[in-house]
Amino acid sequence: MPHCTVPAAEEILDRPFEVLDKGFVRLVDYLGGDDRIVQAARVSYGAGTKSYREDAGLIDYLLRNEHTSPFEQVVLTFHIKLPIFVARQWIRHRTARVNEISGRYSVMKDDFYLPAPEDVARQSADNKQGRETEPLPPEAAAAVIAKLAAGQKAAYEEYSSLVEEGLARELARIDLPLSLYTEWYWQIDLHNLFRFLALRLDAHAQKEIRAYAEVILDLARMVAPAATASFERHLLEGVRFSGPELAELRRRLAAGSGASGAGGGAEALTGKELERFEEKLRSGRQL
Repeated sequence: MPHCTVPAAEEILDRPFEVLDKGFVRLVDYLGGDDRIVQAARVSYGAGTKSYREDAGLIDYLLRNEHTSPFEQVVLTFHIKLPIFVARQWIRHRTARVNEISGRYSVMKDDFYLPAPEDVARQSADNKQGRETEPLPPEAAAAVIAKLAAGQKAAYEEYSSLVEEGLARELARIDLPLSLYTEWYWQIDLHNLFRFLALRLDAHAQKEIRAYAEVILDLARMVAPAATASFERHLLEGVRFSGPELAELRRRLAAGSGASGAGGGAEALTGKELERFEEKLRSGRQL
């Protein structure tokens, strides 16, 4: 296959895009783009390059029908600075290759994440892993941020003191908080990047990791615009129904049109199942 160069991607290589208060994302390298996906898909019968419209149509078909291997031919490498608590969520996506800065070799920088006042909220009453949408009053939020900053300052001062006293760095680092910034190189193919984005752009994901996902989506769009547009149309903005949910949807459509017949014998939705179905209809997102 010929080498694929994407002008829009070339223009943003190594440019840092700020995230949160001190973080960033940089696209440092990429392999292939929309052209590579098309080349990989057509290699079996050796068809030549088509028009952009035909290529985009092929990419859309491949993604819509879950023919994933051509998307794995495109690889992106990012340099990312992020808080450790975000990194611990991020690393759950195990289909990438990661090389992270080591506190055993390096003295960690005095870089800690502090949330903006509008992001400080109480624990959600009905979501065990999230916060309320309503932020704390400004005075209360400022007090929380001050407490976080004081704890970070004290922890780093203790860490620095232990390092200066000659304690091994691998031990001195262990009391540093999860708000400390780390850095890594993260390499992933486009298929698995889309899976990462589908989960981390969802409203249920923590806001801080969503902020990184939003930037990475923009960078992916620079590398493979047609593939990213198909991803947004079919996965990010789409929804998948289970068998019982589809039966319920058919029942409602039939009732609205006055037609008879409702669900093909599938069991009725009850309780949480019905709540999730209603939420899908409202949000238009995969849940």
